[in-house]
Amino acid sequence: MTELSIIVPVYQEEQNIAPFLARLEPILEGITPDYEIIFCLDPCRDRTESVIGEHIQRNPRIRLAVFTRRWGQPAATMAGIELARGQCSVVIDVDLQDPPELIRDLHAKWKEGYEVVYAQRISRKGETLPKRIVSYVGYWIINRISEVPIPRNTGDFRLLDRRVMDALCSLKETHGFLRGLVAFVGYKQTAVPYERDARAAGASKYSQITGSLRIGLNGVVAFSSKPLSLATAMGFGAAGLSLFATFLYIGIKLITGQGMITGMAPVILIVTFMGGVQLISLGIMGEYIGRIYEEVRGRPKYMIDRKVNFPE
Repeated sequence: MTELSIIVPVYQEEQNIAPFLARLEPILEGITPDYEIIFCLDPCRDRTESVIGEHIQRNPRIRLAVFTRRWGQPAATMAGIELARGQCSVVIDVDLQDPPELIRDLHAKWKEGYEVVYAQRISRKGETLPKRIVSYVGYWIINRISEVPIPRNTGDFRLLDRRVMDALCSLKETHGFLRGLVAFVGYKQTAVPYERDARAAGASKYSQITGSLRIGLNGVVAFSSKPLSLATAMGFGAAGLSLFATFLYIGIKLITGQGMITGMAPVILIVTFMGGVQLISLGIMGEYIGRIYEEVRGRPKYMIDRKVNFPE
């Protein structure tokens, strides 16, 4: 078993591999010579795989797992956790927005006895305004309704102790929402604040908006049943509003001999409102049913096509 594993999910990042390793490797050498770097690669059209292969020839502690198809960043991250042999591991992106230098602080906190050390952003350079809005609103919603507290302004950049890694590997959930899963398993946790930089080169190949929304939705559905309660509350609210409008109409009719409003407009408004409530409720239930279906099928979270430079 090595002391430190670095897990790097990657997709079409040929420009960032060399700068990333140039900054990362001296830091790891200063921490411990007993380390490994695991690239988890979704198949892509650029030279990312061949560039990583060139660096494997130079440094035998670099490893590469190539998936059968594009499984996405959450699945790639979980694959790295399951493949890692370290006493602890650090999940980090290759784009250098998360500074490799911070690994020293994460490792030092681990030496103090913490089993989860997450990097907490105090700034978000290089992120678009829509992405920042989605992140803020998403964390606010998740922490309002989640059954476990999930630290704000954190991503997957964190250190995990071996016990935490084993606990995560024992879970059978397929959604891969790492921040929620780490909060769920617990253990002794602390934060290290940092300034997040802009990307070193290129643009993110993982969709910032739709990807964040999808991950956030997984966080909501996987760690709270309150949206189902919300659907029930909306149903009761719509029924109560309709009942109130009925009694109000009857009262005005008895007193004045005339109805409140005539014409098709009120009918259209009522039907539209009720239809909206029903569709929202069905959508919420559909999200939960869809997750249940995914879990019941029991399909693997990912499939690896080949592994390069892993020990037997």
